[in-house]
Amino acid sequence: MNGRWRARRASRHHSHERHFVTTQHKVSFPSGDATLTGTLFLPDSKDPAPGIVVAGTWTSVKELMADRYAEQLADRGYAALSFDFAGFGESSGKPREVENPALKVDDIRHAVTFLASQPSIDANRLGALGICAAAMYMAGNAARDPRIGSLALIAPWLHDAAICELAYGGADAVAEKIQIAKQARAHFDETGEIDYVPVVSATDARAAMPYAIDFYLNPARGGIPAWPNRFALMAWEGWLSYDSIALAPQITQPTLLVHSEDAAIPDGARRFHAGLAGRKDILWTQGSQFDFYDQEPQVTLAADTAAAHFGRTLR
Repeated sequence: MNGRWRARRASRHHSHERHFVTTQHKVSFPSGDATLTGTLFLPDSKDPAPGIVVAGTWTSVKELMADRYAEQLADRGYAALSFDFAGFGESSGKPREVENPALKVDDIRHAVTFLASQPSIDANRLGALGICAAAMYMAGNAARDPRIGSLALIAPWLHDAAICELAYGGADAVAEKIQIAKQARAHFDETGEIDYVPVVSATDARAAMPYAIDFYLNPARGGIPAWPNRFALMAWEGWLSYDSIALAPQITQPTLLVHSEDAAIPDGARRFHAGLAGRKDILWTQGSQFDFYDQEPQVTLAADTAAAHFGRTLR
């Protein structure tokens, strides 16, 4: 069944009570030449639990929002793994803090392999949850990884070339960023030095997001020491050329999107949803993009809706 529904309708059906006591386990596993560090959240289930791999926004570390959603899923009976991508947070890997969609998709594949190997997890019931940019990366993995049986995308940032032009000021502005990226890459190849700018800044026009975004700048929210707030300029090319909308027809797994018209690029969510090849649902609710990272009622609503989706589809 394909579907669209509004939050006021969904709230009558997705109000899971939390019955599970969860434990957290620091884990590590290989991904190429890197060792990834993560947190495995386990419910006190007598039987092997379904496993969900969880990841968050571009440049993020697991503590920003992936841990939060992984714990929410474990509270609802799912084993959930959040982790730092290679070159980010506690994971090894160089160069550091370089957003690379292709490598992040590979990291997810290795995270699924680790999750499937755990004796407390049912390897036949594996799902994936991506928040914001990780929606693109989870989609990229799901399109080629049949082990993933179900997909949930929360406040998904899903773009192609046309959406990037709208989001970043037009074709000329995108071309300029790609040229800057090529120059930064050449500088790195020659010297080993990475040209960084802030991810978020209210005063630096070079920032990847040159706005006063409270979530990232507020130490009580995402502005934590584990997140260095730096963006490698050479990452613009890979980011801007990644076409997640084209992935939709390759995804046959049941897929849920939870989004808002006031969140980031809702047109990308609509186009991606329309192109999906399998069973698909979309919940349109309320809230800004950043509300879905750490605010209520958005986080609980999204977690409840995702848990219900996994319950229907991971059997």
